[in-house]
Amino acid sequence: MRYLLAFFFLVIGTAGFAQKIATLEIELPQTTSNLEIPVKAKLDEITLLPDSVLRLVAVEGNKRTPIPCQIENGNARFIHWIIDPASATKGKHTYELVKGAKSNLPATIKINDQQGALTVRAGDKNLVRYNYKTVYPPAGIDTAYKRSGFIHPLWTPHGQELTRIQAPDHYHHYGIWNPWTHVLFEKDTVDFWNIRDRKGTVRFANVVATADGPVYSEYEVLQEHVAFRPGGKEKVALNELQSVRVYQPKDQEYYIADVTINMSCASPSPVLLLAYRYGGFGWRTTEKWNKDNSEVLTSEGKTRKEADGSTARWCIVQGQLDQDYGGLVMMSYPTNYNYPEPLRIWPETMNGRGDMFANFSPTKNKNWLLEPGKTYTLKYRLIVYNGHFTKEKAESGWQSFGNSPKITVKLK
Repeated sequence: MRYLLAFFFLVIGTAGFAQKIATLEIELPQTTSNLEIPVKAKLDEITLLPDSVLRLVAVEGNKRTPIPCQIENGNARFIHWIIDPASATKGKHTYELVKGAKSNLPATIKINDQQGALTVRAGDKNLVRYNYKTVYPPAGIDTAYKRSGFIHPLWTPHGQELTRIQAPDHYHHYGIWNPWTHVLFEKDTVDFWNIRDRKGTVRFANVVATADGPVYSEYEVLQEHVAFRPGGKEKVALNELQSVRVYQPKDQEYYIADVTINMSCASPSPVLLLAYRYGGFGWRTTEKWNKDNSEVLTSEGKTRKEADGSTARWCIVQGQLDQDYGGLVMMSYPTNYNYPEPLRIWPETMNGRGDMFANFSPTKNKNWLLEPGKTYTLKYRLIVYNGHFTKEKAESGWQSFGNSPKITVKLK
């Protein structure tokens, strides 16, 4: 009898473990060049069951395979997972959301908070570091160049640094950062970019949230765009909530990071971002690159010789890294202001050797008025890689970002 009862409870437990809540179907319209596709579904529209009892299963014929998923909690719940590149081909992909004992998948991508920086790590690899502690320029250089709130280093999967800070030609360049150059605020023109002028700066204010998991790691920080006034006074013109979500790499040759920037006026005064030839989401690249060992290609087929001032959905910048090769694809989201966004790309003559700087600058040719009480959002995706990226691969990656795959939900 004891063995019969044990068998009975085993059967009941197994049935409960596999209780289907909904079927989720995704139709991929085209090949994805073997790139991972991060996807998400609104969970509360499917079930109100707690996170602790939910699992996701990939369905292929009669085969059902549990896959890593991660639930985001906020004003609404979302369930996130990644379509494996091995199966990311044209056609229908089917998943089941099931109820049962949740498998305790470890957080394989994590944030390490140490020495004034948040570092996103996958296993034993550093991927992205956000510096919240103020970093000062080298000894003997004007301390007006000090800065906090920027990404450096951004590492390739093989561990090479793709960013640079405090280059002697531009001490105010800080890896990947998001200041505005020509800004009208309370009848005064402020420059948050060229900080040596002591008109303004952007600084870290607070860590809002962090998350680790089997699918992604994310940090959200508050940054303040501060206007300097006569007599040493300061006033915050803009509040910026910046989140960076880095997805767990399934392929050791690339990873994906999504950057979301939410800006709002910090006072009853509007902020007018005036048209200027650079400003916004900027990237000062590694000092290893020059005009002879690196290249640029945009979604519109422009190379480095032609890219500056052109508009693009995505931009590849890649080059030689010692005995290796690698780079970054910068992608702009369709709802961004002045999309497709204008680019600022340094000419091949820069600093005599062709040093590289790339910038999505939505205000390059158009003013942008930010009004109190409203939130303004910019979204970017970065694909960071070793090897070479082709235009076909970049376009495929952008399609899964700019035209997210549609998910059809069938309850039970």
